[in-house]
Amino acid sequence: MVSRRQVLVTGGASLVLLGGGFGAYVGTRSIAKAQEPWTQATTGFGDPRLDALAYAILAPNPHNRQPWQVRLVGDDSFTLYCDLDKRLPHTDPPNRQITIGFGTFLELFRQAATEKGYRAEIMSFPEGEPEPVLDGRPIASVKMIKDPSVPRDPLFGTILNRRSTKEAFSPRSVDDATFAKLQDMAFAGQSEPLISLEATSDAERVARLRELNWQAWSVEYDVARTQKESVDLMRIGAAEVNANPDGIDMSGPMMEALRLGGVVSREELATKGSTAYESGISMYKEILDNTSSFGWLISPDNSRRAQLQSGAAWVRINQAATALGLAMHPVSQILQEFPEMADLYGRYHDYLGVTLPARVQGFFRFGYAASPEPSPRWPVESFILNV
Repeated sequence: MVSRRQVLVTGGASLVLLGGGFGAYVGTRSIAKAQEPWTQATTGFGDPRLDALAYAILAPNPHNRQPWQVRLVGDDSFTLYCDLDKRLPHTDPPNRQITIGFGTFLELFRQAATEKGYRAEIMSFPEGEPEPVLDGRPIASVKMIKDPSVPRDPLFGTILNRRSTKEAFSPRSVDDATFAKLQDMAFAGQSEPLISLEATSDAERVARLRELNWQAWSVEYDVARTQKESVDLMRIGAAEVNANPDGIDMSGPMMEALRLGGVVSREELATKGSTAYESGISMYKEILDNTSSFGWLISPDNSRRAQLQSGAAWVRINQAATALGLAMHPVSQILQEFPEMADLYGRYHDYLGVTLPARVQGFFRFGYAASPEPSPRWPVESFILNV
């Protein structure tokens, strides 16, 4: 979704297009169909695996690629694979971010299973950790075991309200006491979590991190192949979003008007100097300038298992933020591993004092903002290989 405030940077064209009956037309364009999985999750499918998977598919994942493929096994198990066509070869060459996405998926599945009275027995990479990129080997094998004694996860109730808030935040920063609560909630039950979260609202550190992130975003936006990877995945307008409920959602009345008026298209977004291209820069600069708090995830190493564990921590932090009324937005461009980002990647880790074999696995904005609508999702049955 694109806010009115963001769209106004394109100039007066959108306001003209929204006049009269045309405005009434674009106002009727809805992505409700693409959002149905968020309500279907509560319905139940008569199979506890599908019931839990209906929550797992709502997990945050890079560029909303939803790369999950599930092969049901017997009556109580399944094997999880990566749809290799859903990887991001230019911005995520080693598939690290995609793997983190699988960690968020498995964590939400685990939470949903416990809510149904099942213990999820998860074996990650049963045929070995795929390197240097993900391949046809499974991400995990999962078995559901009926266990009435399994403790319910207190964060389960936040799944349907969890969001990534890609908007400018209010000037209010997050205080240390709130960050402490966030960590307590996210890592509850873990005496010594393998993945750690650090955060700051210190003005000087925030300013430095903001500048590093701005430089990194500018690199990704300026390199033709990395910018094109995002542009190609943009779903512009409700019709595209409903037809392909993955990728980057660019819907809403204003975007509908800009699309129909020819102001926004993939060609325009990819053309340096165009209104759409320059608006993308202004929009992100506004988002970043309205950030007063940052947080980052640190893993002890960069193994595939550590990436999965980082994903589990990632989504739990997002859920805890939801419970505390905090907005959270991943801004991990500086962690991308393509050649043009290497210098900033190194400077960022040096600034945070993170040295090998440890590494930063996620970088986030935290703050306060209205919660956006849920992101589009494919229905759960679309991910099942053997239905």
